[in-house]
Amino acid sequence: MDGTLLNSAGVVSATNAAMIKHSGVPLTLVSARAPMEMAAAIHMLNLHAPQIGFNGGLIYQPGAHGWNVISQRTIEFLAATTLLRAVATDFPNVSLSFYDLNRWYADRVTPGLRYEAKLTGQTPTLADWRTVLTSPTEPVFKVMMITFDRDEMARLQQFVRSLQLPHVAIAQSGTAYLEVTHIEAQKSRGINYIMTREHLQPADTAAFGDGHNDLPMLKMVGTPVVMANALPEIKAVGQVITKSNDEDGVGYGLQQLL
Repeated sequence: MDGTLLNSAGVVSATNAAMIKHSGVPLTLVSARAPMEMAAAIHMLNLHAPQIGFNGGLIYQPGAHGWNVISQRTIEFLAATTLLRAVATDFPNVSLSFYDLNRWYADRVTPGLRYEAKLTGQTPTLADWRTVLTSPTEPVFKVMMITFDRDEMARLQQFVRSLQLPHVAIAQSGTAYLEVTHIEAQKSRGINYIMTREHLQPADTAAFGDGHNDLPMLKMVGTPVVMANALPEIKAVGQVITKSNDEDGVGYGLQQLL
């Protein structure tokens, strides 16, 4: 969604929404976001099909009173606490937070946290993760780290990989986000579910993306469409390069495909 469907203000523009609705194409959002962060776009586009959150860690059906879980893959608590403790100790300037199904947790307000809150319209629950995860009632879907320092991001990514946490996937989203989910939380997993459910072949499908965490999805569909604002290595896998996310690239791309 970010960098693809949503513009730089973090919303679906009215023009983009109109073009998408006019296309008549069944649409599933496949995002690193939590369901609560996807809800506004789902409502604006009037989507009723299953949706994919947490990079494929959650497949769910949106409803009038929330969402019904179809399938989920979550991080082991020991892996989550090990990661949170290590990053908090070695990278104190990195914005560190995590998600269960219904809440976004952080232990302090940081520039990264403010940026994410403004972008998604969500307010984090401020709580010490040690307390929350001592007696957890909900599984952890995602640990999110934000830094706007590219050198620090490179060091952070190397550090997180060196922890060798079991059964996790580590993916950079854009230039400022590093996200850890379950190893099976891949966007391609969500695409496979939709294809199986709707009896689709790869040739029947298209996907829009802009980031590294979109690569498994883009490589799985028949028509990978990449945004103009994507990095060069992502554009290299696109059959179609559409306009940027600030130029209503998803709506424009659908018009070109049809």
